[in-house]
Amino acid sequence: MQPSQTRQDGHPQDSVEGNTVRITARVDYAVRAALELAAVAPEALTSERIATAQGIPSRFLQAILRDLQHARLVSSQRGREGGYRLALPASEISLARVMRVEQGFLADVHGERPEDLDYPGPAEALATVWVAARAAYRRVLEEVTLADVVAGRLPAHVGELVELEDAWRSFGDVSAR
Repeated sequence: MQPSQTRQDGHPQDSVEGNTVRITARVDYAVRAALELAAVAPEALTSERIATAQGIPSRFLQAILRDLQHARLVSSQRGREGGYRLALPASEISLARVMRVEQGFLADVHGERPEDLDYPGPAEALATVWVAARAAYRRVLEEVTLADVVAGRLPAHVGELVELEDAWRSFGDVSAR
């Protein structure tokens, strides 16, 4: 996967690859914070250390860490040896699981699940296309764990996808034409 696009101030844009796949800054921050914790597991990190290491604004990080705690993916401990740590082994936490904490469904259409849509006339099969797109998205995000990313060993099918000729370019990109 290509690194997150950044704005001039160094923070991630609200989307990756133009309008193709939308990954909010909050989701990007949550996954990056979880990866910092996975890299030192089972040790703990302070929120300040995570924020500094990943360039995440502290106020966003505090809210994200609370969300991850509420979802029981992260635990915290006060005191000298305190900080945040993963509540589960990194090999048991998929990227999708972290993403859902911050955005809910991995794919929706106007706030509805694709399987709940009913289109009329020539658009009737469109819900099936949205369900298939979600399945492809899940195939990557459900099967890649924090441990995979930290180790740099991604599942074979992910490697195959990034080897596709057009994988690293956006079709909305003028320079790609």
